This record gives sequence, C-alpha cells and structure tokens, in this order.
Amino acid sequence: MNKIRIGIAGYGNLGRGVELAIRQNEDMELAAVFTRRPPETVRIRTEGVKVYGMEEIPSMADGLDVVILCGGSATDLPVQTPELARCCNVIDSFDTHARIPEHFAAVDAACRESGHVGLISVGWDPGLFSLNRAYAEAILPVGKTYTFWGKGVSQGHSDAIRRVEGVKRGIQYTVPVEAAMERVRRGDQPDLTARQKHTRECYIVPEEGADLQKITDTIVNMPNYFDEYDTTVTFISEEEFDAVHNKMPHGGFVMRSGMTGEGETTHQMVEYSLRLDSNPEFTASVLVAYARALNRLKERGETGCKTVFDIAPVDLSPLSPEELRAHLL
Repeated sequence: MNKIRIGIAGYGNLGRGVELAIRQNEDMELAAVFTRRPPETVRIRTEGVKVYGMEEIPSMADGLDVVILCGGSATDLPVQTPELARCCNVIDSFDTHARIPEHFAAVDAACRESGHVGLISVGWDPGLFSLNRAYAEAILPVGKTYTFWGKGVSQGHSDAIRRVEGVKRGIQYTVPVEAAMERVRRGDQPDLTARQKHTRECYIVPEEGADLQKITDTIVNMPNYFDEYDTTVTFISEEEFDAVHNKMPHGGFVMRSGMTGEGETTHQMVEYSLRLDSNPEFTASVLVAYARALNRLKERGETGCKTVFDIAPVDLSPLSPEELRAHLL
C-alpha cells in the first residue's frame, strides 16, 4: 500500500498534534516538517524525517501528497493557504468564521489556477460542529440552532491576543453562559446575542514596560474576536502562567431546538457535544482524517477549494465501503 505522504507547515501545538495523529493512521506517513524558525533549532519526534524552511515547500511539492497548514488564522493562513495552493494540495483549520467566504474564494482561485485541491476550515468548529448544524437544520427545518463553546482554550483567539503589541504570552478561555444553555434545553428558543451566550477570559503576561491599558483596549475592541463579547483581561506573572495555564482543554455544544407534528407542537431536541483534554491534538486528528479525504479527491482528479460540507463520510475512513456497511451502518 502506498502511504499518503504528509507535509506539516508550522510546528507549534497544532503541528506537533498532527505529527502524533499521523502515527495513528497506518495509511499515512510524515514526509517533512516545514518551519519559519531556523530548521536546525526544531526537534521533532519522528526519526528519519527532516525539518526544512517554509520557503522550501514549492521545490519539494512533488514528494508531498498533502500539506497540512498549522499556522494561525489571524495572519498566517490567509496568506499561506492560497500561496501554497499554487504548488500543493493543502488543508487548513482557518477559524475566523466571518472571513471564511473570502478565504475560500482566494484558495479556490489558486487551486483552479494550479490544478490542486484545497480544503479549508477543518477542525471541530468550523468543521464537525458545522456538519452537525447542517444535519440538524435539514432534519428539523422548523426551529433554532445554538452553538456554545467551552469552557476552554481557543487556539485562534489565543493566537490573536499573542500578536498584540506588548504581549509576551497569552491564553484565552471561552466560557458558555449556563443560564442561556438551560433555556435552550427547556425548549424556550430564545434569541441570544453573542454576548448573552459566552464570555471571554484572557490571561496575559506582558512585556516589561508594556502599556497595560493599551493592551486591554486593543483586545476587548478586536473585531471578529472580542468586540461582541464581555471580555476580561487579567495580567499575571510568567510563573502563574506556567503553573495554572499550561493545558489546552476545550469543547462545546451544538443544539437544535425544533418542532414537529400536527401544528408543530412536539418539541424535539438535538444536542451534540465535545469534551476535549487537548484542543490542538483533537483538531490535529480531524485534519489528518480530512487529509485522507483530500488525497482521494486528488486521485479522482478534482480541483478547487472544498469544505467539510463537500466531503462524503466514506472518504474520511480508512475502512472500505463494504467494511463501513458491515460494521458501522
């Protein structure tokens, strides 16, 4: 069996998670890791695999079936994904929901120009939660859909606050409002604003001499990330950061409160949830499964950009269609 050759672009928390996830899939192998850091300073866990500079991806593209991009959504992926789609089949976890249409358009144009396939916004939200929203709304057309995240660390939001001037280290927790969740479960079908559904908690280790008020104002007013939420910014020491904020849990809920029957008087409730000890490791596992699907699209000669809505479940699994029907249907 020819294994799917995976390249990892970016070796932070998500990149390390992808490396570990590849080990759990017998039909895949790690071919190379690419980094913006000096390659000789990066130590990976897979023997016999080399680390290269990001600029070397185009020259090595022929030896890579899929490149999994592990950068941040704030500034990395909007540039990297369309750029690399001109030489490789690419997959990313772009998670700025408001900007997905423009990101899709940029990646799709690059893929169609080069003849490659791209898959964007793959993870658990956007990603698995997106699918569950789509399934629930198709099945219960009369009703309301609600998504609650957390409590947990958001990689995208944490990356965004770390890029604020004066921030040395930072982490952000998304916290669902319990009272709002209980109203939905009761079948109230309330109209909830973003602020009524979640709060956001930021813990910052500032650079020495940094303007703390400027950091706070920049974060709480950041569009697409914090401006629509009640956000608290707490400044802490590096010692407290290491002791208390050294893990990356997350999770959340997709709920569809719908009505069926004569006069639409019967309440039906769909609830899908995730509880994750490691956000980056789970997201990495989703990316790796979808990398298999992306490779199958490539082998069928498809081009252009795709999302999770375009991927059939049969393409995600290492099992054959016959095995899926026999054991999972």
